Amino acid sequence: MAEEGKKRIFSGIAPSGIIHIGNYLGAIKQFTELQLEYQAFFCVVDQHAITVPQEPEKLYQNTLSVAALYLACGIDPSVASIFIQSHIPAHTELAWILNTITPVGELERMTQFKDKIQHQTKEAGVLAGLLNYPILMAADILLYDAHLVPVGEDQTQHIELTRMLAGRFNNRYGETFVTPEPLLQEHAARIMSLLDPTKKMSKSAESAKSYISLLDSPDDIRQKIKNAVTDSGNEVAYDKQKRPAISNLITIHRALTDAGFNTIEEQYKGRGYADFKQDLAEIIIHELTPIQQRYREFMENKKELEHILREGARNASIVSEKKLLAVKQKMGFYI
Repeated sequence: MAEEGKKRIFSGIAPSGIIHIGNYLGAIKQFTELQLEYQAFFCVVDQHAITVPQEPEKLYQNTLSVAALYLACGIDPSVASIFIQSHIPAHTELAWILNTITPVGELERMTQFKDKIQHQTKEAGVLAGLLNYPILMAADILLYDAHLVPVGEDQTQHIELTRMLAGRFNNRYGETFVTPEPLLQEHAARIMSLLDPTKKMSKSAESAKSYISLLDSPDDIRQKIKNAVTDSGNEVAYDKQKRPAISNLITIHRALTDAGFNTIEEQYKGRGYADFKQDLAEIIIHELTPIQQRYREFMENKKELEHILREGARNASIVSEKKLLAVKQKMGFYI
């Protein structure tokens, strides 16, 4: 574990589907750097996953898979706590407490809530868990006194709610929670769909051709990059406004090689899309091959994976239970 005195960060990934290269380049790759600078808590947020229906066997498998991918991508359990959300009862207990100080109107105005209810079935209606999702997220963060939360722009509204709840509780009961700040990864790559460069790459996309899973085979990666949409013409040039499709592919290239946009353009001057795509596929395969190898090792050695998760939960419990106890004492619970 990182030594006390460092600022803390918290982040979580839901085991609700595949982890794709957009997740990797936009978040997980940065986590491997942040864990050295901060006291880090990285969570598999399985209780967030069930805000939409999950098949039990898939949820079980995906939970272990996300944990294994955290490790395979370079999260180091000797310096960061990796754990499963449902293994720490304090998350849901604090969420209930925060529910009692959260106006319903604050939840109903959440952009992601508005978007997701469009996909709820008429038979199920709008489920309370989906509405209360941001409160559980706030509890996740506040339990660990996280100073910073690495998020994309689409999650900043949830961090604002978390900040509001921390301030409201502190004003009412005395200084208790650290008020977190969003850590926007300005230099992290924002990867778009391979089929529609106007949309962010998403694991919930209808077509698997729109994303590259971290576990895709080399042949699948080659085929997906080959079939990725491009703009009219054949010039490998970066221009997000006029040439969003090839610009998205160049962004992936740059994120994996650290080559500048100008360097990439110069390298493929006069060569066209076919050569560029062929090379890009091999660059992705080169990056993902060792990750996939480490992933398989963890999935084949479940005892080691489970030991890491138990240790992570033990470390997280020490911090979270202390915070929950302080909350209860401040509120007048009989302890």
